[in-house]
Amino acid sequence: MTGTSTPGAVRVLAHGIGAQHDLPLSPFYAFAGAFAALFVSFLALGLLWSDSRFKGDTAGRPLPAAVQRLADARATRLILRALGLAAAPAVVLWLLLGPADPDRNPAPGAVYVLLWVGLVPASLLLGPVWRALNPLRTLHLLACRALRRDPDTGRAVPVSLGMWPAAAGLLAFTWLELVAPDPASPTALLVFLGVYAAVHLTGAAVYGAPWFDHADAFEVYSGLLGRLSPFGRRPADGRLVVRSPFNGLDATPRLPGLVATVCVMLGSTAYDGFSDAPRWITTVQTSELGRTTTATLGLLGAVALVATLYGLCAGATRLVCGTLPHPLTAFAHSLVPIALGYLVAHYFTLFATEGPHTLRLAFGADRPAVPEPPLGPGGVATLQVFAIVTGHVLGVIAAHDRSVRLMPPRRAVIGQLPLLVLMIAYTVGGLALLIA
Repeated sequence: MTGTSTPGAVRVLAHGIGAQHDLPLSPFYAFAGAFAALFVSFLALGLLWSDSRFKGDTAGRPLPAAVQRLADARATRLILRALGLAAAPAVVLWLLLGPADPDRNPAPGAVYVLLWVGLVPASLLLGPVWRALNPLRTLHLLACRALRRDPDTGRAVPVSLGMWPAAAGLLAFTWLELVAPDPASPTALLVFLGVYAAVHLTGAAVYGAPWFDHADAFEVYSGLLGRLSPFGRRPADGRLVVRSPFNGLDATPRLPGLVATVCVMLGSTAYDGFSDAPRWITTVQTSELGRTTTATLGLLGAVALVATLYGLCAGATRLVCGTLPHPLTAFAHSLVPIALGYLVAHYFTLFATEGPHTLRLAFGADRPAVPEPPLGPGGVATLQVFAIVTGHVLGVIAAHDRSVRLMPPRRAVIGQLPLLVLMIAYTVGGLALLIA
């Protein structure tokens, strides 16, 4: 990881096993398979899928009433809030009183592995789980009850604000993880967590609990990934339903800052992929600007590149189709499965090895052994390619359904060509990070 200064921090924050650039992949077969999957998907959709099939939040089959009662029970909500509220001070106490060595302190792993990476499978399985666990939301609720104030009371959150605070929060967190000189140090984590808590508790004090919905970086992160969960809640009647993940994805709110948020997710993961490349490490170490400045520019450049490519694609789509309302946000939801593919490719082994290691540290073990990866290098390579290609294919499907809904029938297929080019570019970039 760029900028990490201690051996323990390197182990805690390294993603995957060994150098990703040494994974046993054949470039020809990897790229050929990816191109074939994308082109076949595009052609099949163009020939067989002429009408929009996704229904967003109105779709889904209701879950049994017993499941609904359990999920909505006051006891369930209290247990989840208590878990989140108990974990937060535990992490702070570990940072304040625990050893500085990340091999003996579970706090860095709790933040970078259990929270950041663990939210991926948790949200995919259960939906936006961080909303129920968020200790800041619980602290705000307790403060409002002490003051006898409705937690939802406050100024209306400006519509123009949208998800921009979440995008900024995600960028700040990924900077801490990938660029900061010592991301596993207690001081760095305490400063970040303290500033983060102060910002969002202040926002909630002004705007009420709705502030967290689209401003809290981890709630938005969990919520976007949770759009791909097979379980959701219908806003119209509050029923829990089992649904196609595409319907949840189709219901992604088209808010200001959505594109920026997804581009930060994609760009930061891409930067993580090439930050351990020997050429980049040499550049960072020898740059006259210094390690941190150079790495910061690299992270910002990766996010900017992802955003620029998407912006060019949106502009080209509008030129091809003529009148297309809000082209930037119209297809932003199709980037979410791509971001998921990148996250799985980069963080699977980290979660499988460092997750149990962190839990053992948290329960009192002293320097427990790190478990062996569940897959060998060949298995990891196969999983990574599969995750990236599958994410892009899912993105193509989501974009196609939105295209046939918004575009005139004669232009629905040709209007997707810029999106196909974008998907190919992202796929080439993602695979290149694995095998270059």
